[in-house]
Amino acid sequence: MVTLIEYDAENYREEQVASAAQIPATTDKTLWLNVHGLNEPQLLEEIGKRFSLHPLVLEDILNTDQRPKAEDYSAYLFMVGKIFEYDTGTRAINTVQASIVLGQGFVLTFQEKPTGTFASLRERLKNSKGQIRKQGADYIAYSLLDAIVDRYFICLEALAEQAEALEAQVIARPTQKLLRELHGIRRKTLFLRRAVWPLREVVSTLARGDNPLFKRETLPFLRDVYDHTVYVIESLDTIRDLIAGLMDIYVTSLSNRINLQIRLLTVITAIFMPLTLLTGIFGMNFEHMPLLGWEGSFYLLMAFMLAITVGLLIVFWRIRWLR
Repeated sequence: MVTLIEYDAENYREEQVASAAQIPATTDKTLWLNVHGLNEPQLLEEIGKRFSLHPLVLEDILNTDQRPKAEDYSAYLFMVGKIFEYDTGTRAINTVQASIVLGQGFVLTFQEKPTGTFASLRERLKNSKGQIRKQGADYIAYSLLDAIVDRYFICLEALAEQAEALEAQVIARPTQKLLRELHGIRRKTLFLRRAVWPLREVVSTLARGDNPLFKRETLPFLRDVYDHTVYVIESLDTIRDLIAGLMDIYVTSLSNRINLQIRLLTVITAIFMPLTLLTGIFGMNFEHMPLLGWEGSFYLLMAFMLAITVGLLIVFWRIRWLR
């Protein structure tokens, strides 16, 4: 699906196009072409010819495993970012590559599938909210980067909530399932960080103002996006440290549980050792042994064994082995 948006301060036009021939050859308005789906290479090639895109750019657009980056082709700027979607049902984080081409008076965006990330920007353009229609294509490019970074905050909040929820469980009852969940959050955190870190470098480079396609008036907005990326990275590091701490707590709690179990086994063994000794002595097959001929010897032995058991329990209670 290819959506063509053409606007200026007074007018706005949006339509679906089926071929590059429907794209105006020249226009005095700002043009935004948004492409959903990369399964028609021929259409992408037509768009590339219409806007004089380098073959390597088209190749990078079709290859959705690109690292976030920005490449200057003099006449236009090619940028790649990762859009993240958080699935509340499965708690999985899905990624979609977004490729952005900024030229003089036009912006091209390419996505693998519709994500709704840029829907609010289209609504702002359509309803002429704020000063967005009075700005140029560079402001649209900034808004697109800002929308991508805003998606990180949704994932960030979800990961933070998961980590905080697991904190109480780790202390109360550490289990193998809990450990797997901790490792899952850690992997997601690293996954997000690998995408945000290069994007921060991209925005930092653009915010320096070395590229003439970005006007001086747009640079403060880019610096604001840069601050957001730094905040996301710092928050991810905080979550990662929290997960590392929870893993340490898990290991400590597990060790404490093992120590308690070993201590309980030690108590049982210590109680039965003297009892086993007594039964072993009086179970020997000697003809002449003390108390064998006395009628109350059995009850005396039982009382003595009971006294030993009670005495040991009192000792273990006082040294806090039973509480």
